[in-house]
Formats: sequence, structure tokens, C-alpha cells
Amino acid sequence: METEQSRLELITNSPGFWDDQNKARKISKQLSFISSEIEHIHTLDGLKDDLSACLELLEEDFSQDLLNDAIAELPRQEAFIEKAEIECLLNEKYDNQDAVFTIHAGAGGTEAQDWAEMLFRMYTRWAEKRGFAYTVIDSLPGEEAGLKSVSMEIEGNFVYGMLKAEIGVHRLVRISPFNAQGKRQTSFASVFVYPVFDDDIEVEIDPKDLKIDTYRSSGAGGQHVNTTDSAVRITHLPTNIVVSCQNERSQIQNREKAMAILKSRIYQHLEEMREKEKQKLENAKTDIGWGNQIRSYVFQPYQMVKDLRTDHETGQVDRVMDGDLDSFIYAWLKLRAKERNRS
Repeated sequence: METEQSRLELITNSPGFWDDQNKARKISKQLSFISSEIEHIHTLDGLKDDLSACLELLEEDFSQDLLNDAIAELPRQEAFIEKAEIECLLNEKYDNQDAVFTIHAGAGGTEAQDWAEMLFRMYTRWAEKRGFAYTVIDSLPGEEAGLKSVSMEIEGNFVYGMLKAEIGVHRLVRISPFNAQGKRQTSFASVFVYPVFDDDIEVEIDPKDLKIDTYRSSGAGGQHVNTTDSAVRITHLPTNIVVSCQNERSQIQNREKAMAILKSRIYQHLEEMREKEKQKLENAKTDIGWGNQIRSYVFQPYQMVKDLRTDHETGQVDRVMDGDLDSFIYAWLKLRAKERNRS
């Protein structure tokens, strides 16, 4: 892993690295991910060494002060280990992609639109705390206040994998600031997340995945007819795509032409697969009805945020609305891992 880190660092420091900005961003993200993983490994090794040294000292010469220091350090170590454990759970397809995050206000006019804007602030604060970059790509303001809808792209390690936990309907209960009678109001907003697919698809063909046949070309005859096995048929075994070429003068030329066509065919195949994945995600979005509530946020008459899937809850509403969402995301990831293991 450190060898790959060094290789990528050399690439990023090379002249003209940013000439191709899309490629440069991909490499920079890959380097950031690998560097973060290496840092986690070193930190875990350090925690293990510190714990071993502390236990040895306590065994040799017990000290209450040393024991108290060790106990005080445990929460920090537990938090780091939990974070490492969670990243191990982020192993599904697209989990390490950036994400397009959308919020739509439910029925209820200004109340729901204000709630959508509150959620927007909550998620941008979460992104900022994690050091993730976000860009608003589309928004529709409410007629009096708030937002009817907003979409943003969030960039960082495992963004999509974590934000999948937020897909669904979020319910707010509070005393309405828009109601002069001070009545309790319930509002809804829906959240959906898409992975950001790369703009370009790199076609890498493993020679072991190819079956290459040669045969005699079937030209119309005449002085240029081939009397050798110059025609080429290439089968890409993983996709079962077959390409033939016989119109060039030599087998080498036919093979080069067939490979170029094969790459184009595989590219098209991968594009079609990607579109199918997008459609599956879009179909999943239509399944999120207003009855599919995942979390409730109660501001009055008491304060409580509760996830209805995991039963994880907290009374620290202000902290949650300020972006403290990791405990809810972690609880969902653990539940999802258990469900996957059962199936």
C-alpha cells in the first residue's frame, strides 16, 4: 500500500499533472484514500503499542495515577477503533464513490420547505466536520421560506456508502414558528442519494479473457485475395462479445482493427450496464413514499431524535441538527451488515 502511495505521489508531483483535470481529480482522490488507510493502520498500531506498554508498567509497578490516565484514554481509543470498524463495513459496490444528495420538501407548504432547509444545513455541517467538499448543483427556494428541493454533490472517501443510511423520509415535530397560535406541527422531507459515476470508462482488457481465432478471409477474389489465415475473430469471454475483422491486408492489421472495435463494444456494454444501475437507483427512489419514514426529530413537547430502523436515539437534538450524524449512520451500517450476513 505504501508503494502505491509513493507511486501516486510521484504522479501528482509530475509536470502537467493538472492538464487533464478529470484524471487528476481521480488520482488525487485515490491518493487521499490510500494515505488515510495508511494513517489508520499506523494509528491502530500505535494504540496497540501504547496499551501494551501501559499494561506492562501496571504489572511491574502499579500506580493509581497511571491507571486513571489509561482509563481516561480509553474513550478516544474506542472511538477510533469503532471508526475503523465502520470503514470495514463500507465494502459494497460504489460505497467509495462521491454522492449526489437530494432533499425534497413534503406536502405542507412553508412548514415542510423550512424543514427541508434545516436538513440541508444539517447535512452540509456533517460534510464540513468530516472535511468533505460539497457543491450545490440545483435548488428551488420556497415561496415564503425554506427550500422546495435542493441537490448537491459531496466529495470524499466513502461518502455514498455512509449517506445511503439517510435515504428515506425524515419527520419533524415542533411548535410551528409560522403559526400564530403556536400549534404543534408535523412536517416531512425526503432524502435520496446517488453515487457519482466517473465521466469516463477506462477499458482494460486482460489478454487471459480473450479467445483469438484466425481463418481465411472470404474476399471477392482477384489479385488481392488472401490465401493465408489473415482474418481474425476475437471473443471477449467475460461479456461474450465477438468481433471479427478480415478486410485488412495482414493478420496483424486485422487483429489491431478487431481489438479497437472490441474496446468500443466493451465500452458500450459498460455504459449500458451503468445506465441499468442508474435506472435501478431511480426505481428505488420511486419506492420512497411518505409512509417510509426512517427517522423522527421531535423538538416539542420533548427533545428526541430516533431512527425507526435501528432504534438508535438521542436527546441531543441541537447536536444532531448541527451535523452530529455519525452515530446514526454507524448504527444503520451495523444493522445492514447483520442483515446481509443473515441472507
